[in-house]
Amino acid sequence: MAASATKTVLVPLGNGTEEMEAVTIIDVMRRAGAAVTVASVESDLTVKCSRGVKIVADELISHAAERQFDLIVLPGGAPGSEALKQSNHLRDLLQQQQSSNKPYAAMCAAPALVLEAHGLLKGKKATAHPAFVSKLTDSSAAEQRVVVDGNLVTSRGPGTALEFALALVEQLYGSKKAKEVAVPMVVNDNVGSFMHAQDIGNLCSSQNGAIAD
Repeated sequence: MAASATKTVLVPLGNGTEEMEAVTIIDVMRRAGAAVTVASVESDLTVKCSRGVKIVADELISHAAERQFDLIVLPGGAPGSEALKQSNHLRDLLQQQQSSNKPYAAMCAAPALVLEAHGLLKGKKATAHPAFVSKLTDSSAAEQRVVVDGNLVTSRGPGTALEFALALVEQLYGSKKAKEVAVPMVVNDNVGSFMHAQDIGNLCSSQNGAIAD
């Protein structure tokens, strides 16, 4: 039997990207065996993150735009998310990802500032950093740390980055692989329990029923 093709992941960065989120996503996806491409939306490969950490990207987003990816993941940070929003190459990649029903994901400010702005949250449950929840059209799932709705995964901030990254591993490879990646990192057992959109709907229904009673 032929070996399965390596999963490809795009992580775009801009000046002001949240470095904890970016590095956690990149690291965990590579631990899972994914081929991760870090792409700068700036004119230079070196991106200065929100706390001054500098990350050298693999290539510019214009080069990455020539390919397709199994997963596109946006780290947050308000200035970085604004930079991502301004990239036409990234917008086109994200729209293609959605229309092809391939996984895409964002966390912190990015769900609100990038995905919502480009109409990529329509009909989807999502969460974001508390400071940006008001920008979500549907904030019914906003209190959840990680939300999975079909091919979309969103999360809240630096403190949820590891849970988010493991949810992405599960999205691409399944729950068994996510656990295999988590165990050597000594991740708590409760990390990896992600809220799916249908579960949120059931929770809301039960809460409304309790209130009615």
